Amino acid sequence: MNWKTLLLVGGISAQVFLAPLLQAHEPVTRARTPVRLPDLPGYRTLKCDFHIHTVFSDGLVWPSVRSEEAWRQGLDAIAITDHIEYQPHKADVSTNHNRSYEIARGHGDELEVLVIRGSEITRSMPPGHLNAIFLTNAMLLATDKWQDAIQAARDQGAFIFWNHPGWSPQLTDGQIKWHPEHTQLVEQDLMHGIEVVNGRDYYPEAHRWAIERKLTLFSNSDIHQPIGHDYHIFLGDHRPLTLVFARERSIAAVKEALFDRRTAVYSGGRLLGDERFLRPLFDASVRVLTPQVTIRGRGRAFVQIHNDSDVTFTLERSSEQTDLTVPQKITLPGQRTVLLELRARGTPTAGTRNFALPFRVANALTAPDEPLDVTLTVGVAFTR
Repeated sequence: MNWKTLLLVGGISAQVFLAPLLQAHEPVTRARTPVRLPDLPGYRTLKCDFHIHTVFSDGLVWPSVRSEEAWRQGLDAIAITDHIEYQPHKADVSTNHNRSYEIARGHGDELEVLVIRGSEITRSMPPGHLNAIFLTNAMLLATDKWQDAIQAARDQGAFIFWNHPGWSPQLTDGQIKWHPEHTQLVEQDLMHGIEVVNGRDYYPEAHRWAIERKLTLFSNSDIHQPIGHDYHIFLGDHRPLTLVFARERSIAAVKEALFDRRTAVYSGGRLLGDERFLRPLFDASVRVLTPQVTIRGRGRAFVQIHNDSDVTFTLERSSEQTDLTVPQKITLPGQRTVLLELRARGTPTAGTRNFALPFRVANALTAPDEPLDVTLTVGVAFTR
């Protein structure tokens, strides 16, 4: 019995345990797996990661590998953001702070991945670690005072955001805290965004700050290892993504969108963002395939609902309907069609009526603990 026959006979369990052995004897295909999320009216939905490290700071990966990882995982844009102040591999690689970007950009251009020049300004709290992206010369950020480093970045037209505000070394008395220095940076146009997700960590307080202080939302990997070491990419696990709603697929368009705060977060199966983005994302993803059904007597009918996106939406009923019983919870897996069972409540009057079925999307938050409200519209013909 050969390997392929054994995989067929053994099913999923055999695939999980034996596929790596089989792959060792077959050529590996370099393939791209797209992230399926709809474009919005007037905008393209770009999948991005703006916090990435290489061996030119404390990462363990050569810069061109970062471009290939991004291409394979369906990303449109990345920013190489090696530390300015921390280069543990400097005995082995150049101390030119622009070099990692230059290497990554070369392979990114080959693969049509947008690669953005950035750096991480690595200082103690306050203000903590900040990323500056869309730089023209990262070397100018190597200054003694953090204020001068941030100003040098802004003088180049950089977009600056606060990294991992809930990271333990940046906590104050064990708490995530907004400092007067952050207020000063925002007021002086020196800080424009904040990571509400870093790696697998979500910071609800940072999410609130972003809303209250009109900061752009970010969700980034802050990856140091090879991406496959931190995320089970072959099992559908994905790095956190910043969704950018850009007018076109270009670095200039990404920059314009970030300054206009046109982003959302996609991380851990959850969407976070302003309703003006989450609602059209949901509406463009979810389709009612059978908008008209018939219920005879006190019977039932099935509504078919298809989800075109990769996001598995979890819907929870927000109110009950007269004449109609609707499930309390519906799960809409990505790239699948599900059945929504409707039953007559009591003895409805014969005739056809349209129902706007209200739900909350538990994993799409417009603010911490505030799910997106949506409706699914279906017509029901009640007959005897």
